[in-house]
Amino acid sequence: MRKTQWFDFRNFFHKPSLNSSIKSRPFKAYSFVPFSPFAMLDPTILTIGGIILGIAIIERILERWGVIDLSDDFAKVMRFILPVTFYGALFYFFATFMF
Repeated sequence: MRKTQWFDFRNFFHKPSLNSSIKSRPFKAYSFVPFSPFAMLDPTILTIGGIILGIAIIERILERWGVIDLSDDFAKVMRFILPVTFYGALFYFFATFMF
């Protein structure tokens, strides 16, 4: 006949375990999507952005000089060019981005 052990309920649940039941295993984590902030420094994207920024600065200079007609023409052109350029650059970035 085996001897039965008696445990108090509180001591059984609140007693810290001496041996951990979970063993830690070393593992290596890899990134599936390599992304670097330096990918934004693509010369094509920077050139397009510089041209757009230059046109916006020229528009502001013309506005300050008082050449409002020419400034309005620049604004009308930019209203079309900016969204097209933005979406084109976004498409170019994701098309040339190595996944």
